[in-house]
Amino acid sequence: MPVRAVCFDVGETLIDETRHWLEWADFLGVPAFTLFTAIGVTMERGHSLRRVFEIFRPDMDVGTARRLRAEQGWRYDFKDSDLYADAIPCLTALRERGYKVLIAGNQPIESEAALGRLALPVDLIASSAGWGVSKPDPKFFAKVVETADEVPESIAYVGDRLDNDILPTLSAGMKAVFVRRGPWGWMHAERPEIERAHLRLESLVDLPDALAPL
Repeated sequence: MPVRAVCFDVGETLIDETRHWLEWADFLGVPAFTLFTAIGVTMERGHSLRRVFEIFRPDMDVGTARRLRAEQGWRYDFKDSDLYADAIPCLTALRERGYKVLIAGNQPIESEAALGRLALPVDLIASSAGWGVSKPDPKFFAKVVETADEVPESIAYVGDRLDNDILPTLSAGMKAVFVRRGPWGWMHAERPEIERAHLRLESLVDLPDALAPL
């Protein structure tokens, strides 16, 4: 069955999160290299990135940290410069070829408006917070299917993680597309299970043409 809808993860798939983490390093009062090292160790151990905040600020949970930053004038937002260079060309090409294009990832509700302000060529933007369920929960992928209004076999989900994207996408009966970038992307590319993905890409520019054989 041909692919008719493509859904994208957000962080490290469409959005380069470097700027966001640099801002968190400033807020936490630690050098960027120190924070990034802690992120890497946390990832390797299979822990949630919430653990990073517990390391540097055990007295403060993520919700409190976000509230304090908001009081300082911060708001959750994306800039055009945060987009990977291949993001808009890929989204545009997919729309021109008649695919439904969706964005849905593990993000706070504010991400929906933040992505909306980028005026991306997509049909729908959703978030785990808005849906009330996060990856890799099968209910998240059921929402993707419901929102796309297509059968699972005709939907491709694009992401950079084996655990949150590729494996649960396959379990949901959808086409799994892996893009190798970002810390998870490079780490998970070394795992043998990544071979199960229908497509493994180095750039989103290659996606429109690669979908046709599926």
